[in-house]
Amino acid sequence: MNSTLSRWLQAPSVILLLLWMIVPLSMTLYFSTIRYNLLYPERGGFIGLSNYEYFYTDPAFWPALLNTLVLVGSILAISVVLGLAIALLIDRPFKGRGIVRVMLISPFFIMPTVNALIWKNMMMNPIYGLFAVIAQFFGLEPFDWLSKAPLLSIIIIVSWQWTPFAILIFMTSLQSQDQEQKEAATLDGAGFWAQFINLTLPHLARPIAIVIMIQMIFHLSIFAEIFVTTGGGPGTQSTNLAFLIFSQALQGFDIGVASAGGVFAIILANIVAFFLVRVIGKSLTV
Repeated sequence: MNSTLSRWLQAPSVILLLLWMIVPLSMTLYFSTIRYNLLYPERGGFIGLSNYEYFYTDPAFWPALLNTLVLVGSILAISVVLGLAIALLIDRPFKGRGIVRVMLISPFFIMPTVNALIWKNMMMNPIYGLFAVIAQFFGLEPFDWLSKAPLLSIIIIVSWQWTPFAILIFMTSLQSQDQEQKEAATLDGAGFWAQFINLTLPHLARPIAIVIMIQMIFHLSIFAEIFVTTGGGPGTQSTNLAFLIFSQALQGFDIGVASAGGVFAIILANIVAFFLVRVIGKSLTV
């Protein structure tokens, strides 16, 4: 009786969740199989997989796919490694540790658009940005980051915002580590690296997997930073799949092709998620 009642109580939320996911996905699948351009809505009709073929043969497709994978991989590597290193540094007690923790975590709460504007105007501007001022102070020529290294600039911008998330997760996990084991290892003569490899890293296996999974989901759809800073250029040097879909939908007004790109992005996200769960997750828990 209690089991039946609990299922009935859970039913509304489950149904709402299914509708929340199934309805948009079904509409995306439907639009991906019809000719639907906002400029010529009367020319609609079922065209099968033509939208997918058009999206796949777009000259910007392969650069966008490669940029997406490079962005995700680079940002994950930087945020996890740097986040773990900083979390280990601030794990030990020191004066003002609370203030330092708050300052390190604060960039994560900045909106992506604001974050991009800060880096574009205050840091990477080749005339009055902080990097240009430092270069001029040492007698060097200022470097135009967003024009000459657009993809690297996006990686730096997003990594700066998401590294605090990794710090927060790792810092919380380190506080739950068994201190008696560390003390016993210290008495046995184990150094920092021995303790890190044999005690700390296995303890952080699940937090590392969680950080990778959550960040992967968000980084596959990076858009605001690209839109505000580089606009996907120069050319397609900083265009990823999310920005390419935006270009097709709101700049080309082709909802059908954009929906086909959205379906492809969903498939790619599931493939990457499966790889991370099955391969990285298992290797970390061994």
